[in-house]
Amino acid sequence: MTERSDTPELTNTRAERVAAVRALSGRSARSRAGVFLVEGPQGVREAVRFAAPQVREVFVTPAAAERYDEVLADAAANAVRVRTASPEVVAAMSADAQGLLAVLRAAETALDDVLATSPRLVAVCVNVRDPGNAGTVIRAADAAGADAVVLTGHSVDVHNPKTVRATAGSLFHLPVVVDEDTAGVVARLQRARLTVLAADGSGSHDLDDLLDDAGQGQRPDLAQPTAWMFGNEAWGLTPEDAALADAVVRVPLRGKAESLNLAAAATVCLYASSRAHRS
Repeated sequence: MTERSDTPELTNTRAERVAAVRALSGRSARSRAGVFLVEGPQGVREAVRFAAPQVREVFVTPAAAERYDEVLADAAANAVRVRTASPEVVAAMSADAQGLLAVLRAAETALDDVLATSPRLVAVCVNVRDPGNAGTVIRAADAAGADAVVLTGHSVDVHNPKTVRATAGSLFHLPVVVDEDTAGVVARLQRARLTVLAADGSGSHDLDDLLDDAGQGQRPDLAQPTAWMFGNEAWGLTPEDAALADAVVRVPLRGKAESLNLAAAATVCLYASSRAHRS
């Protein structure tokens, strides 16, 4: 077993600390405290491995401590404080904790810091409001080897618990930038020599054609550093936002489906760029 804090087990579901953690499900409480909640073993595992300096505290039930001992071992190795709590207390903090949750300091990432690394693949979510979709795009971007995700416009709070859960830990693997100025973000990406492509069903360029021609010097060239813009779940990109891009690209639909949802389209586009870069 991993050695844990000598602090007595938390058993009072009405304790002030329990209420403070539970309140982090709300954006105003997260904003005031500058912290957010990570629920469940997968998210906590990735947090203590890849973002240990941000982790304020981990709460675990005795049963979960036995089941997820490797997570607590990583926490101990990274000097992360772990508190044992009764199942009732953890359930009062979060209904989705599965016996294990963590409180993390919210860290801001600036777009300039991302651009300083000469990124080759960036996902830009414009007015993406659904936390599950936003989190899944972050997860897909991570899986495709993207260098960053940017949330612009009136996108969902990246620290919304549903968003954090949907990232499945990918939130701690790559930079996630929040910047409401969509036009400014696109202009800065272009100045950094990234080709900005807007994903839209009415696009004049077919994604398969671009992938076939990648690396042959034609424009737009998927083999070059690329930033993909993805729009709102209901209405996609506005004409004004799509016009900011260097080109508008459609994902080919060969069956009878009218469209792809946001997360699926983003995954296809990001992997197309990833494959072109690999070639």
